[in-house]
Amino acid sequence: MNPIWQDHLIKAGAQIENGRVVHFGHPEQELQTAQSGTVIADLSHLGIIGVGGEDSQTFLQGQTTNDVRLAADRAQHNSLCTPKGRMLATFLLWRDEDGYLLQLPAELQAGIQKRLTMYVLRSKVKIRDAGAETVRFGMAGADAESLLQTLLGPLPQEALGVARHGGTTVVRLGPARFEIVATSEQAPGLWDELSNTATPAGSACWEWLEIQAGIPVILPATQEQFTPQMANFEALGGVSFTKGCYTGQEIVARTQHLGKVKRRLYLAHIDADSAPQPGDELSDGNQAAGMVVNAQPAPGGGFDLLAVIPTEAAESDGIRWLFPDGPALRFLALPYPV
Repeated sequence: MNPIWQDHLIKAGAQIENGRVVHFGHPEQELQTAQSGTVIADLSHLGIIGVGGEDSQTFLQGQTTNDVRLAADRAQHNSLCTPKGRMLATFLLWRDEDGYLLQLPAELQAGIQKRLTMYVLRSKVKIRDAGAETVRFGMAGADAESLLQTLLGPLPQEALGVARHGGTTVVRLGPARFEIVATSEQAPGLWDELSNTATPAGSACWEWLEIQAGIPVILPATQEQFTPQMANFEALGGVSFTKGCYTGQEIVARTQHLGKVKRRLYLAHIDADSAPQPGDELSDGNQAAGMVVNAQPAPGGGFDLLAVIPTEAAESDGIRWLFPDGPALRFLALPYPV
């Protein structure tokens, strides 16, 4: 985390552990506000990989599941797979002056950056850690759009649209959710202006909003566990089936054309005293029946989670966390069709 930015957040009441804003003193209240009000959250727990150079587009086309030939005013969900079509990382991608920015969990950044570098070979591509180049924070809730528009100007109207105002970039993540990318000089003033109305919230609140949006985030415990279709990534627009070859493309395309996706990502709630962890197994009483992808505390208690579950098993009411007699999953509606 940028030291100047960290100091600013601490003065604003942030409790920071391992480069992540845990909360601003009132975690339960912050979570309630994430559900029904407007929150602003630091995103330093997410790393950024910059991919630049004249061959950057061709290079990424051969590595990622989505078509990176996108306009400067668009962002996209994207992922990186093994040759067997299993996801190594999910990320948000958009363009900058030097090429592309890939935003993913900080704990995956070093490994993914190293892996990409291995494939550069003679390509005119430069891969860098771009995390210190900007400050990023998210804003969500009923007043988010009007506050940002008043402060910055016109915003993108479509999901994953990108607008630039001077040195500040705004990505619309959904109907009432935005990411703001600013310089370290601009960010403190923007944060202070916006937090006069919006409630500062910890990273768990932002990750709960991601879960509610049905967006899976691959973490170390779930690397190489799922094909993109298992994680609903094609439903999120994170896979192109017309762009040509990339690592894992044969398996991903075959799965799509055969129509045999036997596992899917589901949104669910459990009432439990301890937090589910990514990689935790689920049970249908007789055998393993899926895996937790992401989980966070839910407003009002318990936990909301995303899990990859066999489609046949998900039609039953008997899916439980960890053990046959563990807490039962109560399925919730995803905000998109699959």
